[in-house]
Amino acid sequence: MKLDVKANGELLGWLSLDNSSGLFAFAYAPDWLVKDIRFPLSPALPLDAGAITPEQHSAAVRQFFQNLLPEGQALDDAAQANKVSKSNLMALLIALGQETAGALSLSLADPPSPTHRETTKRLISRDELSRRIRSRPQEAFTIWDGKVRLSIAGHQDKIAVLEENQNWYLVDGDDLASTHILKPEPLRTRLQGMTSNELACMRLAQAVGLPTADSRLEWLPEPVVLIPRFDRIVKADSVQRLHCIDGCQALGLGVSMKYERPYGDSRDVQHLRDGASLPKLFALLAQASSKPAVDRLALLRWAIFQVLIGNTDAHGKNLSFFMDAGGLSLAPAYDLVCCLIYAGDGISDTLAMAIGDNFNPTTLSAYDWALMAYECQLNPKLVSRELTQLADKIYTVWPGLRDELLELGAEFSVLEGMGSIFQQQCGNALKIAAEISRVSRDLLK
Repeated sequence: MKLDVKANGELLGWLSLDNSSGLFAFAYAPDWLVKDIRFPLSPALPLDAGAITPEQHSAAVRQFFQNLLPEGQALDDAAQANKVSKSNLMALLIALGQETAGALSLSLADPPSPTHRETTKRLISRDELSRRIRSRPQEAFTIWDGKVRLSIAGHQDKIAVLEENQNWYLVDGDDLASTHILKPEPLRTRLQGMTSNELACMRLAQAVGLPTADSRLEWLPEPVVLIPRFDRIVKADSVQRLHCIDGCQALGLGVSMKYERPYGDSRDVQHLRDGASLPKLFALLAQASSKPAVDRLALLRWAIFQVLIGNTDAHGKNLSFFMDAGGLSLAPAYDLVCCLIYAGDGISDTLAMAIGDNFNPTTLSAYDWALMAYECQLNPKLVSRELTQLADKIYTVWPGLRDELLELGAEFSVLEGMGSIFQQQCGNALKIAAEISRVSRDLLK
């Protein structure tokens, strides 16, 4: 079986599966390889594969494309709706591959009757959306009109919509694509207030200078948070898709390796740290970024911000990179949430990626930050400066931002709880920041 892999209608190559051997392969199209704008799908799938065994290539290909799929219940729903096994990667890519994260679209390379996909726009009224949010215990939120409307990784309920003139549409076809991600409140009672939480964290990131989408909160009357897609450029008569990959795809890791401790935090396996990590990501940017100094500084600020807001779920799939002929560049921040507010309710209170050797965001020491700087080849004075500046900015802007968020309809109790965590995390950071550069290098080796 073979699938065409395209970006904005241009053929990049072919994904294939040999049914007899079970091996996957990806081959770049010859016409793509001679273009000046050519780029690889990711650093893990270079334009010239070099000396690599078919088994190694197959593993890298499978990991890359599997990262395009949703996770958890959304993956179960997609498999059931299309009557395929959720382990059948090719079948799921055929079903979901037209609207992925980034620019890629996938379709059968040799369809029985080749046709241009007709562009359609299906209006979602607010009343219908409200009803579907309330009926989620009975109806999968990702399935509309019998079709799966989500091919974006992650566990949280969400759909991808095109927004025009304050209306929302489900779209199909080659000329249009979704422009926004729409997220309702989670079904789990313990996570209520997540829309206010995410809006507040996204707006706070903007306020302190992190590149972040301009999210907003709408009421149907149920709250939904709307997040513009940074991998889309809206034009007069079409939507251009930008090639974008997540951290796991960039590192050549499977979706199961998105946490640094991919096997869990229990005593017997907590020493196994084979998943996505800050040292791996900083090393990747040093090698593959078009502007390594700029992107490494941006990644440092991203990592610090996660600690200061108490986001313990900042894993390898919760950051992304644009990929073009020049190399990688860090994409705007997304999925920013204060997770510590839910600690004790079944939500992990340990960091997805450690600072040094410490996974506890509330007990970080100067040594932990100094070790992180050493492992990531960062100047400890830079880490100290950025930690201080970001903590000071959050202290300064949060009171006014909280008042603005309340006017927008964000929940008071959620913002109050988050504010307490911000104060604690920023206070701890400011106490130890000056000591980071004083930690002896001999202690870090």
